[in-house]
Order: sequence, then C-alpha cells, then structure tokens
Amino acid sequence: METLLYDWFNLLLRMLHAIAAIAWIGASFYFVWLDNNLEVPDSEGKVRGLAGGLWAFHGGGIYQVSKYKLAPAVMPERLHWFKWEAYTTWISGALLLTLVYYGRADLYLWQQGKWLTTPTVAIFVSILFLAAGLLCYELLFRLLRPHSRRLFNALLVMLIVLTCWLSSQLFSDRAAFLQVGALLATIMAGNVFFGIIPAQKGFIRALDNGEEPAAAPMLAAKHRSIHNNYFTLPVVFCMLSNHYPFLYGHPFNWLALLAIVALGAYVRHFFNLRHRGQLKLHIPAVAAIGCVLLALGLAQTQRNSTSQNDASEQILTDVSAGAPMHLVEAHCQGCHSSAPTQSGFSAPPLGLALDTVQQVQAARDRILPTLQSRYMPLGNITGMSDSERATLIAALETDNGTTLTED
Repeated sequence: METLLYDWFNLLLRMLHAIAAIAWIGASFYFVWLDNNLEVPDSEGKVRGLAGGLWAFHGGGIYQVSKYKLAPAVMPERLHWFKWEAYTTWISGALLLTLVYYGRADLYLWQQGKWLTTPTVAIFVSILFLAAGLLCYELLFRLLRPHSRRLFNALLVMLIVLTCWLSSQLFSDRAAFLQVGALLATIMAGNVFFGIIPAQKGFIRALDNGEEPAAAPMLAAKHRSIHNNYFTLPVVFCMLSNHYPFLYGHPFNWLALLAIVALGAYVRHFFNLRHRGQLKLHIPAVAAIGCVLLALGLAQTQRNSTSQNDASEQILTDVSAGAPMHLVEAHCQGCHSSAPTQSGFSAPPLGLALDTVQQVQAARDRILPTLQSRYMPLGNITGMSDSERATLIAALETDNGTTLTED
C-alpha cells in the first residue's frame, strides 16, 4: 500500500511539474519573442507614450499588443503578473527531488566510487550544491554585472563548467545531470523571486507614489529574464537526461553535459536573433555539426574505454560457455521482475521484466548501455564486481545474447 501511494504521489507531482514548466517556458519564449518583435509606434502611439506594439492573429482572432515606455495615463484595475508558473515549477521540482532522489538516495543520488561517503552526506551536499550555486550567481549578477558584463558572462560560463564537472564527481551518474538542471532551474526561479518581481513591485510602487520609477532595477530584471530564456533548453535536456544512460554513464559525461548545455543555449540564441529579424542560418548548421561531432566523439571514447577495461580485467569466466542467468537474478531481478523484491518498487521500472532468458535477450539493446555505463545496478547496491559486469556484457554482446544460460 505504501509503495502504491508513493507511485501515485510521484505521478501527480510529475504531472504538476511538467504542466507548470510548460507554462513557465512558454511565457518566457513568448515575452522574449514579443519584445524582439515590437514595431516602432506611429505618431498617435508616441503621444500615448508607447514604446512599441504589434498586431497578431491567433485562433481567437486579431490581437493588438502595446508596450508603454512608462505606464498608461490611467493604470488598469487588473494587471496580470507572471510569477506562479516559475514558483510552481520550482516547488514541484523540489518536492520531486526530495521524494525520489532524497527519499531513495541510496539508489538514485549516491554511488560507490564517487567522492561522497554515504547517501545521507549526498543529500546534504546536494542541498548545499544548489544553495551555493544560487548564491554565486546572485553575487556575480549584483556585484559584477553592472560594471562589466563581459567579465560577468565569462565567470558565469566558468561557474557552469565547474558545476558540470563537480556534479559528476559528487553524485551518481544518473543524478549528476539532473543536479545541474536543478541548479539552473533554481537560478531561474531565483531570478524571478529575487530580481524580476521585486523590480516590478518597485515600479508600481513608484507610480502609486507619483514618482519616476528607477530605470536600473527594471533593466536588470530584463537581463535576468533573458538569462532565464537561454537556460530553458539546457534545463529541459537535464530533466529528460535520466532516460539516456549512454550519455550520463559515459566516462566523459560531464563534458557531454557541458557541450549539450552550450548547444542548447546557442540554438536558443538563433531563435532570439530570428525574432529580431536576423536570420543566422549558420547557427543551426554549427549546432547540428556540433551534435554529430559530439556523438562520434562519445562513441569513440566509449569504445576506447571499454577496450581498455576489458584488456585490464582478466576475466576468468569462459564467455563462450555463457553468462549464467544467476548474474541477472542476483543483480537485476530485485527491481526488474514481474514481482520486484527491492523496496520502493511495485512494478518493474520502465516495464522491463527480466525473469527469463528470452526477456533478457529481447531487452539486450536496452540492458547493454546501462551495464557499460555502470549505471546499473542503481548505485551498485547489489555489489556487482567488475568481472561479473564484464562477463554479462560479453555474453550479451556475443550472438545477440544467445550465450545466456539458466545455469
């Protein structure tokens, strides 16, 4: 019963998180597009104090959108604010992180061979990682950006590089990418909470008092919004990355993460320029070439790493005789069975049951990447040895896994 309640709570939180994230990212995309597409107002619009405007056609009809340099002569009774999309996304994400990665830190967050000694320490360091990253960003933004944007951008890039590498050393392979995504999302939510909304409230407060609103806070709020816009695609990738063990389980996983974060921001830059009327087709071309080179580089380094490991491990088992199913039983079936015995699982993850030789052979292409990347078993909770891992990999690679035996 407890496992069933856990699964339902997990499902509902994921739905809430996904829906809120869609609303938040959609608003970010829309308002950056809107700002980049504003047209110079006509003489009448200038008299009204407009900074720009545009006409749009959507399913509901024709819309006219106007942006004021300051504010209309009479403030409307109802002014829409955009903040709860961000807050709901972050809160639901924090609850999911707590439920899945902190609640089962021994399986998902902590991994043997990393710097952290216990799952409890991993939870503490994860929270510290997020808080410290947000603090570093805020200090850079508040103290450095107003004086030197180039230096701020350079240090921000260095911060992201550091977090990608550090996360891969501290947390499990599966959690490393998500931890970086959670940090970027925390910075994004912090931009809304600490910068954008306070600036907007200060703007309205100044108008209510009959004062001229300060320009600097609103300009800073716009820059924060632009930063959030560039973070969106990298964050989306990080949140989906746990489906791709061939990436997060790669020996150079942090470099792969860094490359994809950079490519995601670069692609976002293409669309932002396109909204301003600047069609830079070389950007998607370079991004596509970058993806191909990344894929080829990861494949080659994976093969080299596997070859080196195989050569150094001196496997004593005769692979041609088959990898006995007792390895699958000992290290896989606790979770991947029609009736899992591992606590926290009421059904096999991803619907992948490995109760028979036929099921293992059919799932060969799904199993191999998780074994080669050392992602499975989760956190190596079963204590699979290097020779056992290599034996099972060799058996699955030989004749499409037909060397597996029940003995």
